[in-house]
Amino acid sequence: MLKREITSFDVAALVYELNQAILGARINNVYQTDRKTLLLKLQKPNNPAAQLLIEAGKRLHLTSYVVEKPKTPPAFCMALRKYIRNGRLISVKQHAFERIVTFTIKTKTGIMKLVTELFGEGNIILVDPENKILNALIYKRMRDRNIVRQEEFRYAPPSGVNPLKASREDIKKILDMEKLEVVRALTRLFSIGGLYAEEILLRAGIDKRTPCGKLTEEGLGKIFNELRNLTLQVVSGEIQPVIVINEEGKWVDVTPIRLKRYENYLHEEFGSFNEALDEFYIKEEFKGKEEVLSKKIKEKLEELKRRLKSQQEALERIRMEIDIKKRIGDTIYAHFHELQEIFQKIEELKKTGEDWTEISKKISVPSVKIMKVDAKKLFITVKIGEEEFSLNIRHSIQENAAKYYSEAKKAERKLKGALKSIEETKREIEKLERGLAEVLAEEEKKAKIPAKVRKKAWYERFRWFHSSEGFLVLGGKDATTNELLIKRYTEPHDIVFHADIAGAPFVVVKTEGKKPTDNTLNEAAQFAASFSKAWKMGLGSLDVYWVKPEQVSKGAPSGQFLKKGAFIIRGKKNYVRHVPLRIAIGIVFKDDMALVVGGPPQAISKQTKVYVEIAPGDIPSGRLAKEIRKILAEKVPKEKREEVLGVPLEEIQHFIPSGKGRIVRAS
Repeated sequence: MLKREITSFDVAALVYELNQAILGARINNVYQTDRKTLLLKLQKPNNPAAQLLIEAGKRLHLTSYVVEKPKTPPAFCMALRKYIRNGRLISVKQHAFERIVTFTIKTKTGIMKLVTELFGEGNIILVDPENKILNALIYKRMRDRNIVRQEEFRYAPPSGVNPLKASREDIKKILDMEKLEVVRALTRLFSIGGLYAEEILLRAGIDKRTPCGKLTEEGLGKIFNELRNLTLQVVSGEIQPVIVINEEGKWVDVTPIRLKRYENYLHEEFGSFNEALDEFYIKEEFKGKEEVLSKKIKEKLEELKRRLKSQQEALERIRMEIDIKKRIGDTIYAHFHELQEIFQKIEELKKTGEDWTEISKKISVPSVKIMKVDAKKLFITVKIGEEEFSLNIRHSIQENAAKYYSEAKKAERKLKGALKSIEETKREIEKLERGLAEVLAEEEKKAKIPAKVRKKAWYERFRWFHSSEGFLVLGGKDATTNELLIKRYTEPHDIVFHADIAGAPFVVVKTEGKKPTDNTLNEAAQFAASFSKAWKMGLGSLDVYWVKPEQVSKGAPSGQFLKKGAFIIRGKKNYVRHVPLRIAIGIVFKDDMALVVGGPPQAISKQTKVYVEIAPGDIPSGRLAKEIRKILAEKVPKEKREEVLGVPLEEIQHFIPSGKGRIVRAS
């Protein structure tokens, strides 16, 4: 995977977007997908569900892809579920323009903070209402702070001056780093990386290699202005998210704004920085050729290459050793008489009791220079020409020469073994590299990009179906959506249905100015009856009426109050009598994705041949949904079976009225 460090500018852009997208959302669940990665499932009122991916030390963004979740959650994940599940996100903040994001969560036990550190090895820390550390992904003691349970939480010391609070006096500190290149000085002084330090200098028109001591007052002013402008641009959300692409079509970076640094590159634009990061990381992870290769094969190949390099270096050392030893042996014989004279002089001095270690002062032999004398080990070191070597004075000159020749021969034997080992390593590498193409092809078959989480249509916040004539029919799920449906989504030419029983939802046929036939009216009536209290009561049929939108009013009679989701119906009601309570749940395939559809049997049978009919009953929705999914999977082609079995049960449960029922027929 492409090695890319998240920057403080990235974090600023992400925090701005997250505040727009997930503030006020509830944390439905927490998953830990690997040692350092969390997935938070979020639900914001009247919005599609969202998934927030947090990888400590690396990345943080919303993801639209299906993320595989482990069957058994780790201890850290369980702790987070205990404290923040069902909590509401009330704040998302970047700490001091650092690579730190703090999520503030309102829970039943108080205000919690989930601090995400995206620098170094990273960390994710849960902080309690008293600012004490409850749990952390990684516990450690450090010089400036401790990440230890029940200790007071402290943020990491700042990595530099906060650009948002920097003054012109701060920028002048660069001048104190006289000989340092200005790009390095900027990186060191502020909480920014090298990429953005370069960008600021490019925009300011200053060579990044300029020594700080040579900067002018005007140059400093330009740097300060560009730093300020770039920072404020990202923090205020004035972004143009792009993936940067080189001439070979390879993705090289992802940035929240277009950078001058990449002006000669191709760019792919995205609607949000979260989306750009999501695509960048998922494609690099699952599509890059380096990533589809087996980890073990890659490691083995690298190990063999390291071994080969080490063997080749050892081979050169052996060859050098052979050459040196032979040259020394030859040199000894070439200067046999001079060396013999030195040895004899040493013997004479030893017999007289004189200090022979000072021999270099007492004897002068042409072409031989005595460099060192070791009286303890009885060695002398001599230099003849360019050769410097030791001689054992206990042995003869011939024995000393023989020793060097012997060592050369021993090295030659090692040379043969080294050459053989190198050839074996090369063969292993060649064999492995020949197989890479096959491995790549096989791995590419296995490594598929995860499916994207389906983006729900606006109307899926309600109960819904498409009639057999293609009309969209919407129904309230609770008091809030009942109110929303009538007030915001009902137009004058629509038709409003309501079951003739207390506690029933409103159902609206969206006509778009067209006139539906009795088929659609009967289907809408059946939908209204089935999702009323009559289902829970176990009734077989129910009367339903329909009216025009102008007959539905929020104005209660004097002295009365209408609760949320309730309305007054004025004028004539058009009844549909004895409507049977039945719902069909089926599977359709759209863009190679299995989608669950539900509604009146007549409407669903027009959309798919694979469905089941349910009626009021006592089987809980969880068990019933499993049974329905199993039946549907058995009725689709074999190649689609796994896909159907992977459909989340809650998507089926959504179409089971009152959370209970029974299967009466399968298509």
